[in-house]
Amino acid sequence: MYLVLDPSVRPDRPLVDVLRQAAALGVRLFQYRDKQATMKAAYTQALALRQAATEVGACLIINDRCDLALAVNADGVHLGQDDLPVADARRLLGPEKLIGLSTHGPEQVRQAIQLKPDYIGFGPIFSTATKADHDPVVGLEGLRAARTLTTLPMFAIGGITADRVGDILAAGANGVAVISAILKAQDLEQAIKTFQQPWSGPSRPTP
Repeated sequence: MYLVLDPSVRPDRPLVDVLRQAAALGVRLFQYRDKQATMKAAYTQALALRQAATEVGACLIINDRCDLALAVNADGVHLGQDDLPVADARRLLGPEKLIGLSTHGPEQVRQAIQLKPDYIGFGPIFSTATKADHDPVVGLEGLRAARTLTTLPMFAIGGITADRVGDILAAGANGVAVISAILKAQDLEQAIKTFQQPWSGPSRPTP
């Protein structure tokens, strides 16, 4: 599970606390995303998350901003289609940092093969309230089709709830990126455990 930490989703829930609690349950991949904060506020939050992630042995990715990723020595950056090109991000961050790229359809997946990010996000699989202006929903069929185009690690994103994880993994995703279903959960621990169940069950067939 790839947990996206966005303070706009649940402003009253401290992100460092979420990271620590999720990491204690085995989550190891986090992304900090805040499209509204000033650079100074984003830096303060990212630095606290970086320190917490280091202490618990987790990986922290910064959404969009290579400068912020460099400033806090994050493990990498996740880029959108309108962000800095992957090649330039690689030049800035170096070969050891992770670079993810959002993709929303087959053509962007094909382009990603040439751009060589470390992984891609693909979606939205389902409709999501997290982004009001999100790209068209691709569905499970779109995910299956995208899986045939690349061997890059692929994280499905968009409207994902725990009851859909099994189908998403069966459709070929390597993991799921989750935001609202975790951050808005009344019982954070139980929500994370429910999401983890498909990985703890019998081995799934390879698509």
